[in-house]
Amino acid sequence: MRRLSLLFLPFVWLLAGIFVSCEESEEAGKYDNWQERNKMFVDSIKTSTGENYVFTAEAADAMELGKLYAIQTTASTSDGAQYVYCRKLVKNDAGERPLYAGYHSKVNAFYYGTYINGDKFDGNFTGYSAQDRAIPVPPAKAPTDFDAYSAFEVSKVVAGWTAALQFMRMGERWMLYIPWQSGYGTSNYTSQGSTKTIPGYSVLTFDVQLVSFAK
Repeated sequence: MRRLSLLFLPFVWLLAGIFVSCEESEEAGKYDNWQERNKMFVDSIKTSTGENYVFTAEAADAMELGKLYAIQTTASTSDGAQYVYCRKLVKNDAGERPLYAGYHSKVNAFYYGTYINGDKFDGNFTGYSAQDRAIPVPPAKAPTDFDAYSAFEVSKVVAGWTAALQFMRMGERWMLYIPWQSGYGTSNYTSQGSTKTIPGYSVLTFDVQLVSFAK
């Protein structure tokens, strides 16, 4: 019986190797043609947005819930003006706005960041992903009592975040679709102290809920 088990072991190891190889292939396949796929995603969002631009605080207040809008960012590229595409899910006309508190103000926020394939790369709650295109208003998913918000300085996040945050009000929740030109660019990015690398040309999708100003 022992001899039979030993003879069986190479077969088990072979199967294990096949499974590992398949998993590695599937993982690599998730990011095949990454630049082109991300470009197609942005083009789709851009087409859906049409001529809905937000340039003023008044225009931000008038955004229709669930509808896509474009906000110009400060990203400087040879491709011309850059935009972050936004969808307001929850509005709060009584909330304060970072735009009036100063460029270097700090805010507390819940956020959920995903790639175009829906994979999470960061976040402090489970929200909607890039794959969720038909999001209900009001949204069904929400931070729970077990989730903890994070503090951010408005001027020290990627250009797409900074542009959108300045027009959001406290208590509001938006979806942000940030093209790589206003995100982490064309090269792989690993933040200090992190083991997570964001591939170059990644469109960053965030489900963001502003909570309060941070001290």
